[in-house]
Amino acid sequence: MRKIFLWSFLSGFALFTGSNYPVLAAGGGYTVTDIQRMGLQANGLLQAVRSQVEIARAEVTSASAFPNPEVTFMAGPDSKRLPEIDTGPASMQRQVTVSQSLENPFVRRARIGAAEAGVEASRANLEQARADLAAQLRVHIYEFLLRRGLAEMESDIHDLMGEIQRRIKLSVESGETARFELIRADTEVMTAASRKEAALLNTERARIALLQLTAGALPPEFNVTASLGDPVELPSLEALRVELSTVNPEILRLEAEQNRAHLRIDQERASVLPSVNILYSNYQDKQFTSNTAGLSVRIPLFYQRRGEVDAAVSDAARVRETLDYRRYEINRLLESAWQAMEIARRRVEMFEGGIVKEAEAALRVAEAAFRLGERGFIEVLDTQRVLRNARSELLQAQFELQSAAAEIDRLRAHYPKE
Repeated sequence: MRKIFLWSFLSGFALFTGSNYPVLAAGGGYTVTDIQRMGLQANGLLQAVRSQVEIARAEVTSASAFPNPEVTFMAGPDSKRLPEIDTGPASMQRQVTVSQSLENPFVRRARIGAAEAGVEASRANLEQARADLAAQLRVHIYEFLLRRGLAEMESDIHDLMGEIQRRIKLSVESGETARFELIRADTEVMTAASRKEAALLNTERARIALLQLTAGALPPEFNVTASLGDPVELPSLEALRVELSTVNPEILRLEAEQNRAHLRIDQERASVLPSVNILYSNYQDKQFTSNTAGLSVRIPLFYQRRGEVDAAVSDAARVRETLDYRRYEINRLLESAWQAMEIARRRVEMFEGGIVKEAEAALRVAEAAFRLGERGFIEVLDTQRVLRNARSELLQAQFELQSAAAEIDRLRAHYPKE
């Protein structure tokens, strides 16, 4: 009876481990692209970054505005200091003065250009935020699939261990099996229950992380129609290097900031030129009306904005050095992500084409030896644990492959548009 039970258990367990663990539930659900679009539309932090673009556009409007004229009005009575026979009766006087500054065209052009460069920098910053969020969503989606696949595997193992425990208990009660076997079975059930509980909690944590990133746009019990085995298709490394220099948001942002810094230098240097105001004044009292016009010129004789110019030059040097370093660093990040992807791809190929198959073959050999009485149940169970570990490593390698591809897409700002 004991051997019949063990043989039935091993056949069922081998069938379970020999199949691919499903990582998605039956029925419809959300694709990876759907969830990314929902997150890009609903995430509040991304909306805040989008507002920075509108602020930068408003600054262009401010920079393009012409200076307003200044109007000064003064009025008051005359006070007599001599007899009225000499001065005549007292009267009221009033004066209106209008001042209009003539803006330096070089300053104006540089100021508007700097504001427009700020818009480009804000757009690139928004693009970077979108790419970062899309990559986070993709990684968290596949982490959710990984955790769910591991939870399903551990749940099935727990159910099988429970069935073993029940049957061994019957064998112990009938005297066919020593009580030591039941103690072993109890230990296996408790270990499997602990792994199952941890896997379920990790799955729920991954689900909550996705709900957080999508700002609650996903329903609480959502389903994902994707698999850890989804194909990863990317251009060649050389093509990615060429593409990166023209599409990476951080490089584009730093280039816009560099342009803005250079325009700020032009603005500060142009500010050294004399500034001119046109003046017009109308004066009236009881006897006279006077209209006068003139110019007010501010001459930079003592201070020629040397501090502001030097600060602008230093800021431009800072941006240039940052841009050069980030170009180098981003290319290294691309190569690192590419190597990680290739390593993960080779691990997937090794597990799918070699390690898992060898573990399955080892299990079949152990089963045959058990049927012939040459091996005990513990040896077969140990072989089964090796197969389970191999399949867990396969799921982890598939997840690492998807994560590396997500990092490459983040660097190249490749994501589904909103």
